[in-house]
Amino acid sequence: MKLLFFDDFKLGVLHEGEVVDVSGEVKDIPAAHPQDVMNAVIAGWDDRYRARLEAAVSAGAGIPLDAVRVRPPLPRPLNIDCMARNYMENGTLTERPPINGFPKTPNSIIGHGDTMVLPDIPATIFEGEAELAIVIGKRAQNVPASEAFDYIFGYTNLIDGSARGIPPMQNAFYQMKSRETFCPIGPYLVTADEVPDPQNLPVKLWNNGELKQDFNTSDMAYDIAESIAFVSAMHTLEPGDIIATGTNHRGLHSFQDGDQIDLEVGELGRLTISIRDDLRRTWSRQTRLEWTEGGNEGRTPPQLTGPYAPSA
Repeated sequence: MKLLFFDDFKLGVLHEGEVVDVSGEVKDIPAAHPQDVMNAVIAGWDDRYRARLEAAVSAGAGIPLDAVRVRPPLPRPLNIDCMARNYMENGTLTERPPINGFPKTPNSIIGHGDTMVLPDIPATIFEGEAELAIVIGKRAQNVPASEAFDYIFGYTNLIDGSARGIPPMQNAFYQMKSRETFCPIGPYLVTADEVPDPQNLPVKLWNNGELKQDFNTSDMAYDIAESIAFVSAMHTLEPGDIIATGTNHRGLHSFQDGDQIDLEVGELGRLTISIRDDLRRTWSRQTRLEWTEGGNEGRTPPQLTGPYAPSA
C-alpha cells in the first residue's frame, strides 16, 4: 500500500494512480500533529488499520493525484538517522569505510512539490544525496541484523541536503545536514510488502531533466539489516522513525537557484522538489566524478559567482 498525506494533511492511499481519502478511518486516533496519525497507523497496522484501510480503498472514490497537494508522508518523525559514507562507490573502494552516521532534525523535512532553500552561509557547495529511506514499524532497541527486517514498516525516497565546507568544520555533520528544508521525502510511504528486494533497487536523481546520480542499493557498504542493527544499538527507534541508507557520491553535484530535482528509488514514486537560493550563487555543473576525472583539485568544483565565491 502507498500511504500519503494530502491537502490539509488528510490521510490518503494511492490506488491505481488516484488518491483515496481514508481520513475517516483514523478519526479514533488522538492526534496533536499529523505525525501522530501516521505513527499510530504504523504501530497498529496488522491488528487494526491495514484491513480497515483496504476496505476503505475498495469502497472509496479516487481523486486524480495531480489534483491534490501532496504532503510529506512523515512530517515530523521523532528520529531521522542517516548512514554516512555507506556505499562502495560502484566497487571502487577496496574496503568498507568505518560504519558511521548522523542525525537530521525533524524540522528539515519537506515533501513533494516543496522547495529546498539554500541558506546565507559560506558553504563551498550545496549538494543533495539520493537515498533509500527505511521507515521503522515497531519499537526497536539493539536489534540483531538477523531480525532487522521484522522492524521495517516501509520505504520512501529521501534527499539528504548538504552544505559543504562551512568554517569552522568542528561538528561538521550537524552544520551541514540539519538545515531547514534539507530533508525532502516522499511522495508517499510504501509498505514493505510492495518492495520484495530493497537491497536491489535502482536509485536515480535528475537535475533539470539531466540524470546525475544512477546507482543501485546493492552497492551499500553496510546493508539495510546492518544499518538497522547499528542505529538501534545507538538509541531506541520508534514507529515512524527514518533511517536514510546513504548515497553513492560519484554523481553528487551543485544544487542551484531554480533547479528542479527529481528522485526515483525503485517503484517508490517520483519525488520532485525545487531549489531556491536568494543569493543566486553559481557553480559549474560537473558531478564529483566528472570533476576529479578532469584532473582538478579537491572533491567539488569551486563557487563561481555570488557572495562567498573565492574571487568575490
